[in-house]
Amino acid sequence: MNLLASIRQRFLPALKDLVEDPAPLLDLVRPAQDARFGDFQANFAMPLAKQLGRNPRELAQQIVDSVDLGDFCEPLEVAGPGFINVRISTSHLETLLQQVAGDDRLGVVPVSSPRHFVVDFSSPNVAKPMHVGHLRSTVIGDALCRTLRFAGHKVTSDNHIGDWGTQFGMIIYGFRHFRDETSWQEEPVTELARLYRLVNQLSEYHATRSSLPELTRSLDAARTELEAATAEAEVADDADRKKLKKRVSAANKEVASGEAALHSAEAAIAAVENSAALSRQAADHPQIARLAREETARLHAGDEENLRFWNEFLPCCLEALQRVYDRLDVQFDLTLGESFYNPRLADVVDSLAEQGMAVLSDGAMCVFSPESNAPFIVRKSDGAFTYATTDLATVQYRRDELRADEVLYVVDKRQSGHFQQLFETSVRWGIGDLQFRHVSFGTVMGSNGRPYKTRSGDTVGLESLLDEAVSRARRIVDENDDRRETASLTDEQRARVAEIVGLGGIKYADLHHNRDSDYIFDWDKMLATTGDTATYMQYAYARVCGIFRKLELDRSDIDFSRIPVLLRTDEERRLGLQLLSFGYALDGVLAEYRPHLLTSWLFSTAETFSQFFDKCSVQKAESEELQKSRLVLCDLMARAIRTGLSLLGIDVTETM
Repeated sequence: MNLLASIRQRFLPALKDLVEDPAPLLDLVRPAQDARFGDFQANFAMPLAKQLGRNPRELAQQIVDSVDLGDFCEPLEVAGPGFINVRISTSHLETLLQQVAGDDRLGVVPVSSPRHFVVDFSSPNVAKPMHVGHLRSTVIGDALCRTLRFAGHKVTSDNHIGDWGTQFGMIIYGFRHFRDETSWQEEPVTELARLYRLVNQLSEYHATRSSLPELTRSLDAARTELEAATAEAEVADDADRKKLKKRVSAANKEVASGEAALHSAEAAIAAVENSAALSRQAADHPQIARLAREETARLHAGDEENLRFWNEFLPCCLEALQRVYDRLDVQFDLTLGESFYNPRLADVVDSLAEQGMAVLSDGAMCVFSPESNAPFIVRKSDGAFTYATTDLATVQYRRDELRADEVLYVVDKRQSGHFQQLFETSVRWGIGDLQFRHVSFGTVMGSNGRPYKTRSGDTVGLESLLDEAVSRARRIVDENDDRRETASLTDEQRARVAEIVGLGGIKYADLHHNRDSDYIFDWDKMLATTGDTATYMQYAYARVCGIFRKLELDRSDIDFSRIPVLLRTDEERRLGLQLLSFGYALDGVLAEYRPHLLTSWLFSTAETFSQFFDKCSVQKAESEELQKSRLVLCDLMARAIRTGLSLLGIDVTETM
């Protein structure tokens, strides 16, 4: 049952008589933004009239005269220059609401032709604790999996973890030379992360010291150019001054960029040289970057000791990841890391070479494409494979073994260049029957407009972020319950509500932004009880549950489908229409894989319910018949909030 789809279907024959492809015009039949102009509005007459050289209002009237919606709509109305206003009859709305009463799906019918989606999301490097940077991929990917499944599709959620890359060579080197045995025994993942950061810092120190002379030369050259351009501009005539101003501006930018690069390099060098321990370690390990790469090569070649280290590291790392996923209620059907695909990589390169796609360039095997300036490197000059090789093997596996129809990669938008090359190469390689989509997203920012970090500049750990959210939610729950004459929640209940509210707030705060956008992380906004927040939705759900408690009614004992729905007021009608729009809210989400369209629907629904609650008393309804009808709307509202939030991976509670 989808009102919008039904209306579009009725307009289809009339439009087919006028144009060859009516689909773009049917997309212009949409829910009305203002209730004064009906429930839906068809805005296709103006562009169609321009295309046909007709008067738009006359054309709109012609279409209205040929369309029959009388079985569920009031007479259509042509307004303004050619808008067609559509208003569903109240009796039909009442019938539909009674049909979906008691239905958690709110009348949404599973798709008739399900597809198999593989959703690739989260994908952390296993040897490092998850941080705030993993939040967006994890919650967006999980929401898309839930929504696709709800729609009736087959979904395979795949956590393509980094368990075989260059970071393991760095960790193995660090484990050999720098490990703290006590820390390793007590907090293995924390110690591995420390070793990775240490080896990385020492490697960058040596590289930065080597680059310092070139950075200084580049800055000196930029300053010389700025002086020359400035001097020429001062004596130039009017005709040349404009051109020289651009040259001065460009030189200024080069100087600023060079100064910033030099300052950053000097700070990185100072951080090591001002520490006695780091300075000594840097002096003792001058070739650390090369030696760490060699550790990676030995691991990939099957070195017995490096494999033993790797097998020792992996279980504790995976256990730490699983702790976070369990807390977030995120499950994966597959967790296939880079190591799983390692045996396939040589064959991938051979296949690309046989097809003439991969060629030698400076010792490396590369795929070149006219669509990209950069080569897609599938084997380095030292023989090592790359992320590109692994991703191609993964594409092949998902097509041949999983039999997927479409793969969604829920990955940071900064990786868009890589995915463009991956998709182009895959199609040329012969995997064009598998569809691909990079579901990109922006960055979580701090109040300073930079990526969200701790005061010390470290990336915020995801577990600590969740702990903080629950702690803040607990304070809110305690304050609210303590304000009551008699506290209604036990300590155990308060803890559970705080977990639901805190984690829900974290997820919703991320999902209610358009995924393409960066957003500023704000604790106060995230847990606010008003506005577009999970807490507001959860309060709306708890409020409905409270209505039934006050009337001493158990929702599970009531057969709502047998109760006639009466829409006597504007508020009742608006709420009923809003609840029936759940299906096309989900259509919007899946059209472009944008969960924020569902949060928008939830917020509108909660707002519409608030207006209904203020104007349409349930307890003091004018008649028993009307009270029962309003209870149907309340129950549907609770189901809508619970179901909608569940598709975002967010729970509800009956008491807050």
